[in-house]
Amino acid sequence: MKKIYYLATCDTCRRILKDVNAEGAGCELQDIKTEKITPEQLDELRKMAGSYEALFSRNAMKYRSMNLKDKQLTEADYRNLILEEYTFLKRPVIVSGKAIFIGNAPSVVASAKAVIAHE
Repeated sequence: MKKIYYLATCDTCRRILKDVNAEGAGCELQDIKTEKITPEQLDELRKMAGSYEALFSRNAMKYRSMNLKDKQLTEADYRNLILEEYTFLKRPVIVSGKAIFIGNAPSVVASAKAVIAHE
């Protein structure tokens, strides 16, 4: 299974989708704004990533506006915040088989591109 959780309005996500050839590689795409991530999907991603914190974006504007940087967040907090507000999911999240790639760092994108190309 190849699936990408992304935000259609995000220029970086659109660039990465093009870069990894998501359509040509037969990836299932889920725009997390129009099709919210389900608790089951998030729990499965956590199993692959090792924690909810690894899936959490501290770059979200709401992270600052909610003063979350001043709070000690638990795994349950990270899970609930991601489920409540789509912008808290670090994007994109690319799943290919048993591999997961989180975020838009060039090394992460290059690794995802290599794995997707060989499946």
